[in-house]
Amino acid sequence: RHPKGGSFIRPNKANFGVDFLTAVKDRYGLNDNQDVQCGTGNTVVFGTKTVEFVGMDSVAEQQRQVQLNKLVNISVRECAVSHAGQEEEISRTCANMRHINLSKNLISSWETVVAIASQVQNLETLNVSENKMKFPSTSTFTSSAFSNLKILALNQTEITWTEVLLCAQGWPVLEELYLSSNNITVLERPDNVLQTLKLLDLSDNQLLDGNQLHLIAQLPRLEQLILRNTGISSIHFPDAGFGCKTKMFPSLKRLAINDNKISQWSSINELDKLPSLRALQCNNNPFVDTEKNPETLKQLIIAKISQLEVLNNCEILPAERRGAELDYRKIFGKDWLEAGGHWNPEKNKPSEEFLAAHPRYPALCLKYGAPEEGELKGQQPLTLKNQLLTLTIKCPEKPEQKPVEKKLPESMTIQKVKGLLYRLFKIPGSDLKLSYKSSKLEGKEVELDNDLKPLQFYSIESGDCVLVRW
Repeated sequence: RHPKGGSFIRPNKANFGVDFLTAVKDRYGLNDNQDVQCGTGNTVVFGTKTVEFVGMDSVAEQQRQVQLNKLVNISVRECAVSHAGQEEEISRTCANMRHINLSKNLISSWETVVAIASQVQNLETLNVSENKMKFPSTSTFTSSAFSNLKILALNQTEITWTEVLLCAQGWPVLEELYLSSNNITVLERPDNVLQTLKLLDLSDNQLLDGNQLHLIAQLPRLEQLILRNTGISSIHFPDAGFGCKTKMFPSLKRLAINDNKISQWSSINELDKLPSLRALQCNNNPFVDTEKNPETLKQLIIAKISQLEVLNNCEILPAERRGAELDYRKIFGKDWLEAGGHWNPEKNKPSEEFLAAHPRYPALCLKYGAPEEGELKGQQPLTLKNQLLTLTIKCPEKPEQKPVEKKLPESMTIQKVKGLLYRLFKIPGSDLKLSYKSSKLEGKEVELDNDLKPLQFYSIESGDCVLVRW
């Protein structure tokens, strides 16, 4: 890397590499030193007689050609490939190749990659990661070698973003681009290139500044953006206000921002502005440490991002979303009132500071109604007594069974509740089906369908009625 840096090595100790086709034949056991069926030589022994086959070499060569022509997926990872070989030799020998893994070889320039790819007519997937290459520095370098390429991996190649944009002129239909671990620190607008891109992986690059993302925010078809371990500490979409959607990243469905330095919840609020966001990974960020209870942390994120369907690879069920939003509305109800919120819509004027911290709160009030005064009492000390829920237990299909009132910890799982009911009704827990009704959700019955979840997961409160069927 240093302009005057280098090492001395004995020539006979150095590996100067092989051409692509030699590496393919070695990897798949089809090189010139190996006979396809009969081992080495042109003779075969039958009992005590030795039979010589005239023209055996040409037959074996034809068989090699046939087998190489059948290969669609080729991997020559770590096979010391350093050059393309003779012109047109690859196209004659491996005509059906579509997916090539050239990672961790001795390729030193992008021109070598082009020389190989230009001989593969229908190349769709190419991995040249872990090759330290020189890339073109001007836009005059053009080729039709990648006219069908859809997936390209350039991890650990020391490519810069400027070089990516120059090379991208030759990737007209590219859909997935992997650029992990390249020391990319600065982005530029991809004008007239990468317009077909659906996935972009920039993980393990030090972007640091979240505003860098604005430069790639207009990619029209980008559905998945991977920003793991990029050092970003904040995310902001300045073109949209509270409760509005941004015009940036119009198609983005999946976002990975785990292992970063995001410390403020305001960045999570901003993600609600993304119109198409459905899946988020955000583990290992400082804001996660502000909430000790992982279940509460999950509920806060769900409540803040309205359209999220998957969080940290876990599906968000409708009942889980409803419970998270109801709890959020209740937890911050007192702050809402103190900030100028009111049950009367004409008097409801929460402050800008409150809306900045809780931009979804007005929408939750419209969805579920403003929180009632009884819900907004100050948090009581966390003692076992205050965690007990007083519940009425009924068997709607067994009228002869009188309702029973029980006090249960809100942390009690549905599975343990079924165990309690087994002792009460002498019915096996596996046969029990539980649901509950709340006065706040008149006419609705919510199924308690996950045995591993606690009662508080379903936002059950004292006074609610648990229905038991079997």
